[in-house]
Amino acid sequence: MKDRRLLVVGAHSADFVWRAAGAIAKHTAAGGEARVVALSYGERGESGELWKQPGQTVENVKRHRHEEATEAAEAVGATFECFDLGDYPLEVDSAAIERLAELMRDFAPHVVLTHPDTDPFNPDHPVANVAVSKARLLTAGAVVEAGFRTAPPSEFLVFEPHQPELCGFTPSVFVDITDVFEQKRKAMAAMRAQSYLQQYYTERAEHRGNHARKVTGRKQIRQAEAFQRLVPNVVEAL
Repeated sequence: MKDRRLLVVGAHSADFVWRAAGAIAKHTAAGGEARVVALSYGERGESGELWKQPGQTVENVKRHRHEEATEAAEAVGATFECFDLGDYPLEVDSAAIERLAELMRDFAPHVVLTHPDTDPFNPDHPVANVAVSKARLLTAGAVVEAGFRTAPPSEFLVFEPHQPELCGFTPSVFVDITDVFEQKRKAMAAMRAQSYLQQYYTERAEHRGNHARKVTGRKQIRQAEAFQRLVPNVVEAL
């Protein structure tokens, strides 16, 4: 894991916390580098607690969301940046895709995580999937000599959506996050604009821990996160 690079791209600034904070913490604890990119702050559609405040403004919500996400990322050893493209709807134009591709060429991640391509309850998550998929392909090209700068192909996975059974999500990877769960809990606590999600994702981690125990027989697993591979991984042997 040492010297490996992980890139997590969410539609909104808190998406990485609920779905992948544990995996990020495991990655950085093992010596890897992790970067989190949010395509928007989720300032319009995902900042409910902040909008309860009288006289609230979009710019003030963005400021709070940036502070929260930065604090959460630091809790799991990652960096955070936001493209600030707006939400509900999130619209990712060709310039933003090229910006993301250029970031991938510079960072050359070994693993990329983002949303699944289907979500009947959120208009922005599938948009993020399309943008990340395209940027990733533009980063690697056709894996032959090209007339533009490329980076090696990355592993490509999606993290678990809020309602997986309605999003075509079938887990193919469980990450045991038991020993870093307090870091995930700290990251979740930082997202004060969506504090109502903390219990749900605490319970989800415990559910997936149960599933991981059944798969492995490792009784010490208490919490886990689920992911689905979009491209095969290559191993030396089974």
